[in-house]
Amino acid sequence: MRLGLAIGYSGSNLEIDMDLIKEAEALGYDSIWSAEAWGSDAVSPLAWIGAQTTRIKLGTGIMQIPARTPANTAMTAMTMDALSGGRFLLGLGTSGPQVVEGWHGQAFDKPLTWMREYITIIRKILERKEVLEFEGTRYQIPYRGPGSTGMGKPLKSILHGHPNIPIYSGAMAPLGQQLAGELADGVLLTCMNPERPEVIVDQIKAGLAKGTRGKTLADFDIAPTVAVVLADDLDAARFPLKMQLALYVGGMGAKNKNFYNEYLRRAGFEEEAIKIQDLFLDGKKGEAMAAVTDEMVDALYLVGTKERIRDRLAVWKESGIGTLIVGSPDINAIRVMAELAAE
Repeated sequence: MRLGLAIGYSGSNLEIDMDLIKEAEALGYDSIWSAEAWGSDAVSPLAWIGAQTTRIKLGTGIMQIPARTPANTAMTAMTMDALSGGRFLLGLGTSGPQVVEGWHGQAFDKPLTWMREYITIIRKILERKEVLEFEGTRYQIPYRGPGSTGMGKPLKSILHGHPNIPIYSGAMAPLGQQLAGELADGVLLTCMNPERPEVIVDQIKAGLAKGTRGKTLADFDIAPTVAVVLADDLDAARFPLKMQLALYVGGMGAKNKNFYNEYLRRAGFEEEAIKIQDLFLDGKKGEAMAAVTDEMVDALYLVGTKERIRDRLAVWKESGIGTLIVGSPDINAIRVMAELAAE
């Protein structure tokens, strides 16, 4: 099991803790993962970080596909990979309708088809076997539709990039996980219950069986982000995590379209997920947070003393994941995780 480090996206001010990142690299962390919402982008911080590090891989977790054409994303990936000496990991995701339509001004329509076409086009560009031509539902390259000049020319990348830059897909829904297994090299997960890995692994296996790239589960990276809180006071440590879970399980999406809620129902917390969502959508956010049980927090996150985290980490090591992406700004937690992962 490899360790990654999540740095997320900025708040109102962009700050990058290079001391934390350099410490993670020195401790043997395999990768670092940026993010984007509707503020700082996911790539620029990695360029900054890449210039100040030498070994750690640089992953986007995730680049929003409505923000860029597939060709622009491929150009960015090849450029970052070349400048970093082959360290770039391309993590992609659709984001949700609030961001896609409210920020990027595009219709949130057929997201699985969108992702399928997006990855397919990127792979064509990276491989450089032929000029880029594509006829799909979302993309037509060269473009010949309304407003076209008719002068579009099929092109091949000037830059000879690495043809096998690893591609990850962010997916919490079963069909998205199947698509990741079929087309990608890894899946990025916002949360996971390591005691029920089959809920995700079965979907990945189904996707791998459809794929044509010869990949198996052994060389596919399941990479969940796991918050780590090193603390003696369990109640205090769990409190912000319960707030976060209440928001994601209760309020991220409509009642019948919340991927986090649906996942937790399948992963052993059906009764709790239903109750949290009902309370949250009823406007009872405090009660929704109170409905998040200690067991849920302990299943999804690593919380407590070093000894307690060691015991729980053993479950993660046995779950079959490839990379555990540590979510913590605490340098002591980063150090403890490196020590425990090596045991």
